[in-house]
Amino acid sequence: MKNGISRFDHYLTLLQALLDKAAKQKNPALWLYQNNARTPLFMLEALAKLYAGIHNKKKFGKLKEQFKVLEDMLGAIDYYDCFAKEFAANKQIPATLTTYIQAQSREKIQSLNETLKEKEWIAEGKSRIEKIRKKLSKADWQKEKEETTGIYNFYVLTIKEMLNFINQKNFHFENVEADVHELRRKLRWLSIYPQALRGCIQLSKAKTTPKYLAKYLTKEITGSAYNIMPDAADHKHFLLLEKNHFYALSWMIAELGKLKDTGLRVVVVEEALLQTTNAREKEALKKAYQLLGSGQSTLQQLLDKAEELCRVYFKEKNLEQLVTGTATIYQK
Repeated sequence: MKNGISRFDHYLTLLQALLDKAAKQKNPALWLYQNNARTPLFMLEALAKLYAGIHNKKKFGKLKEQFKVLEDMLGAIDYYDCFAKEFAANKQIPATLTTYIQAQSREKIQSLNETLKEKEWIAEGKSRIEKIRKKLSKADWQKEKEETTGIYNFYVLTIKEMLNFINQKNFHFENVEADVHELRRKLRWLSIYPQALRGCIQLSKAKTTPKYLAKYLTKEITGSAYNIMPDAADHKHFLLLEKNHFYALSWMIAELGKLKDTGLRVVVVEEALLQTTNAREKEALKKAYQLLGSGQSTLQQLLDKAEELCRVYFKEKNLEQLVTGTATIYQK
């Protein structure tokens, strides 16, 4: 079995096992959410996104959208559910707002249940997974060396597009979701691909480490299990990423994630106020800050902080130094 289809097969098997168990539950969508179905979907979406870039754009682009729909729906459940649980323990948040957010969570769960059936992710007879496997079996998979070169080119192009994105913004962010969250999504894919590809991406360490990288090399980052590359297994051709710049990438993803979550806390309370009261936008935003307390940063403060972090990170040209090349292991 070629490496490409083997990678899809691994995560499709994990997802199928979860779907089979979910089908036996009273509330399949809730069960999938509670049992981390989002992780194999992330990996499958990453694979489809990458192979759309190096293989067949149409075929894998369609697969990516299928995985993305489920992943996004699980993400929406997570968004409302996490804030509902947080606010339920916060006496400063009115019960009417918490009730609204809980209702949104239930609505997202119901929508996912409907999609699971309509799109035959859970179905009698031929399921969505079987159809996907059939399509993948017909793909003209590349040999390992050719594929690794394609992955290298894909990383280089992806980084170039990301730099264009940040240059267009000129380090100026106006919206937590459209700017901070979107940039984090783009950066995060670079750290997800190595896990999804299961061994063909490894880390290499430069002979010297620039002093400016020290701020990124925290114990939390260097000791994270997410920053350990999958075992190389029987791969002979590899894409190499510079270790400390990969850590710097991971640090940026984590920090932008903290800012994004803090900002979305304001956004969700503002939404709840707009939907449950007669408040207008400016009034609702002001009230949201009051309810969340003096420790809550304003959206502008968070955007300013994100701009500052990005300005430093990108001016250091960390992304440009992430990919160091490819390597081949020759066996006798």
